[in-house]
Amino acid sequence: MKKILPLLIILNITLLAQKIEFKDAELINNREIPQTSNKILSYSPIIKHTVHSIVHIATTQKVRRNLQMQEFLEEFFGRRFPQENPSKKTMGLGSGVILSEDGYIVTNNHVIDQADEIVVTLANSKKEYKAKLIGSDPKTDLAVIKIETDDKLFPILMGNSSLLEVGDIVFAIGNPFGVGQSVTQGIISAKHKSGIGINEYENFIQTDASINPGNSGGALIDSRGALIGINSAILSKSGGNNGIGFAIEVNMVKNVVQKLINKGKITRGYMGVQISDLHGNLDKLYKNSEGALLIDVNENTPAQKAGLKRGDLIIKINNRPIKNASDLKNFIGMLEPEVDIDVVYERNKKIYTTKLKLENQEAINDEKEELLSGLSLIPLNDNTRYQYRIPHMIEGVLVKDVKENSEAENQGIQKGDIIVQIENYKIDSIDTLKNVLKKYKGQYKRVYINRNGQVFMIAYK
Repeated sequence: MKKILPLLIILNITLLAQKIEFKDAELINNREIPQTSNKILSYSPIIKHTVHSIVHIATTQKVRRNLQMQEFLEEFFGRRFPQENPSKKTMGLGSGVILSEDGYIVTNNHVIDQADEIVVTLANSKKEYKAKLIGSDPKTDLAVIKIETDDKLFPILMGNSSLLEVGDIVFAIGNPFGVGQSVTQGIISAKHKSGIGINEYENFIQTDASINPGNSGGALIDSRGALIGINSAILSKSGGNNGIGFAIEVNMVKNVVQKLINKGKITRGYMGVQISDLHGNLDKLYKNSEGALLIDVNENTPAQKAGLKRGDLIIKINNRPIKNASDLKNFIGMLEPEVDIDVVYERNKKIYTTKLKLENQEAINDEKEELLSGLSLIPLNDNTRYQYRIPHMIEGVLVKDVKENSEAENQGIQKGDIIVQIENYKIDSIDTLKNVLKKYKGQYKRVYINRNGQVFMIAYK
């Protein structure tokens, strides 16, 4: 089960362009009060059908021995140390939802992140299937995997999250704690929740249906059995369920899944702005009470080229109302680069319109540079701090990627680690790292790494 922790690294496998046809549920917006006279109120017929669309996911990850550390200890102490096992495996559990008869399954990215093997078990079956990763998107915490089988699969009905209402009855289906498939009931507590600090792109359904470890990637369904969200996280200090669970809204799921199946990765539009909500008394400065406030416009970006300025309030994109900063971020993030958009904004209590062409966000942010063998490193800035949930008091350089079978991987360095110090030099930038490496070129050096708030040291040559 995912809690609010720093995480997430992109792992993409690009395949030939494909498309998935979702099995959409009928659009129904009528609601009734249950009639229970002389009857047992039950949703059993719906649940019995839907559970066949939910799968159990088990993952394994090899933890490789630290060869370089062993060599360093032997050289330093002048004697040999017992050999460690070449590798060991760690296990992970989660759930997934069948999307198509040909084996596409959606789950959470954190369920399969860094897995060496993904095994899927269908409901009411002991038969296991090895799954292939089609693509993943850490920024929304979604991933698509695929199994090959001649067995009949039961794709879930896809709902429409724009029709949801607070108070609707919902069910969470998954495999909590690995005890087997189970169902919990609750209601929709809130809609369109963002700013929780779990994912970079957030559009959550909040529910009191119990979501526990192992439920991640499972289904949140309505009383018809239609998918309305993918269970993703809980808000909890103890790790147990406190009645505040979050599921990724199905409309966002559809968008991300289509792109992952089509290209194996997500590319997002980029405007080049920093945004905020109209909080405090800021709304007194504008005619509109809703919108995304531009607190900065980066140089040489689509926004600057379109004439947008700090202090502008974006109120519509392509004639779609923008309610707040998160709304703008999610909407732009679901658009492809090179797309032209119409922007309506307020400046000095007057309304203006402009056009701009989005750029590729990944190309803008991908400032990686390999300075240590096997490591791809990027500086800590506002974007990377936000994506990896890194507090501002931590300084260092972020490990964006680790090459398989490299010296860095043998050392045990992982994606998301932060190099905070080398020998007696604090690392606060890529330039500082370069200068320190020059001093110790070809030598073993003590490298201090911060991982999830814990600092440890390795010997790196």
